[in-house]
Amino acid sequence: MTTATDHPPAPPADDTLHADGALHKAVLRRKRVPYWLLLPGVLWLLVFFAAPLVYQASTSVQTGSLEEGFKVTWHFATYWNALTEYYPQFLRSVAYSATATALCLLLGYPLAYLIAFRAGRWRHVLMVLVIAPFFTSFLIRTLAWKTILSDGGLVVRSLDALHVLAVTDALGVTEGHRVLATPLAVVCGLTYNFLPFMILPLYTSLERIDSRLHEAAGDLYARPLTTFRKVTLPLSMPGVVAGTLLTFIPATGDYINAELLGSTDQKMIGNVIQSQFLRVLDYPTAAALSFLLMAVILTMVTVYIRKSGTEELV
Repeated sequence: MTTATDHPPAPPADDTLHADGALHKAVLRRKRVPYWLLLPGVLWLLVFFAAPLVYQASTSVQTGSLEEGFKVTWHFATYWNALTEYYPQFLRSVAYSATATALCLLLGYPLAYLIAFRAGRWRHVLMVLVIAPFFTSFLIRTLAWKTILSDGGLVVRSLDALHVLAVTDALGVTEGHRVLATPLAVVCGLTYNFLPFMILPLYTSLERIDSRLHEAAGDLYARPLTTFRKVTLPLSMPGVVAGTLLTFIPATGDYINAELLGSTDQKMIGNVIQSQFLRVLDYPTAAALSFLLMAVILTMVTVYIRKSGTEELV
């Protein structure tokens, strides 16, 4: 006979240990899930980014020739020789890409603002038009600009009739009343091809701004320009930073626009690297130029991000 103070019998010790072990294994499996999900991406980066990067780093310190073969001799003078010989192309690439980025920002911000706040039911149509160029090859789009800017084309004849080319000739961005094979043509091609990369992050940033903030600014008798300067622009700065980076970085290393729309005087560093790799077959110099380009871009991007007030990104 049992009393009120009696306790139920305890479960066997083996069953308790078995339950604790199963629970521990389940917790471990759950903790491993994120790592298994990361594994494909990590392997992809190792195989297609890290490994080629290491190989190019070893190539940049090699000496030799294609006939005799290249050997790693830790010849770091290749970097200095490449920089001193091709620094004009570096400066030209930075100048062209910075100009194109500024033009993309000037053109893309008003359009992104229009789509985000004024387009209404036409918003999706306009967004489709913005991304429509992506349905066409980058090369084909650039070739189209070669036709548009041809000497006998409507654009050049119109600019010449308006005496615009006389002004641009004086500024040195065109030559001989023609646009093709000039710096203006290269910058126009870069601006057109990379404009969607500016508009999309700008639109995303602007679209997230609460419209009630604009209404509150109006209630406080703020003028539209003041509202833009004090509310819209600061809140859209993440989109501005993202758009400028997505435009400037690929534009700096681009070589198609300079190849098709420019002349030998407008060659960018991407054209030099492509020529060293595929024509001259000077692999150490090409690899050294690639790493110098990465260093230049990384330095400029880091300074830009810190100056723009988004230090948490670096």
